[in-house]
Amino acid sequence: MPGVEMKEILVLFYSRDRSLKEMAHLVARGVESVDGIAARLRTVPRVSTVCESTEPDIPEEGAPYVELSDLESCSGLALGSPSYFGNMASSLKYFLDGTTSLWLKGALVDKPAALFTSSGTQHGGQEATLLSMMVPLLHHGMIILGLPYSEAALSSTAGGGTPYGASHVSGIQNDREISSDEKKLCIALGARLASAALKLSS
Repeated sequence: MPGVEMKEILVLFYSRDRSLKEMAHLVARGVESVDGIAARLRTVPRVSTVCESTEPDIPEEGAPYVELSDLESCSGLALGSPSYFGNMASSLKYFLDGTTSLWLKGALVDKPAALFTSSGTQHGGQEATLLSMMVPLLHHGMIILGLPYSEAALSSTAGGGTPYGASHVSGIQNDREISSDEKKLCIALGARLASAALKLSS
């Protein structure tokens, strides 16, 4: 419809390898399968172990760095991180720790959010990571969406996929391709998030 502003889902992820980046694009594909909504892909810079070292203002390739305005203006959030010992990446947590100004004005209250992750092994802390990512979003008053078992791939997957969110088992050497079921669940998560965002904002 002319004059109607397109709603956007922020797909925010951190990735040092291809797995999370591929998952983010699959989630975005699911988002954009829903009429009236678009995906905005963003990432965060690495947290340096050397205080004087900084990342460039603009990444050399891939998604741009996220800004607080991206989070404030979005209609929903898909948040993705690799699993590091059952927790989200420090770079992503560092960004979330800096969102107090949005929390103070309730900028994210009642917006839907969904989560995705990747780990090297089958029992590499995927669900713990997804739960760790939920905590700051709950403090922001967001509405957390998972994957229902009406998604057939959730019962048939031999790799990643949980009711807490989409996931992928990448292998110790990060050489395992995203399986058909894992792809389906990433896309389904994005579509569910987009549909919820439209309903909640109507």
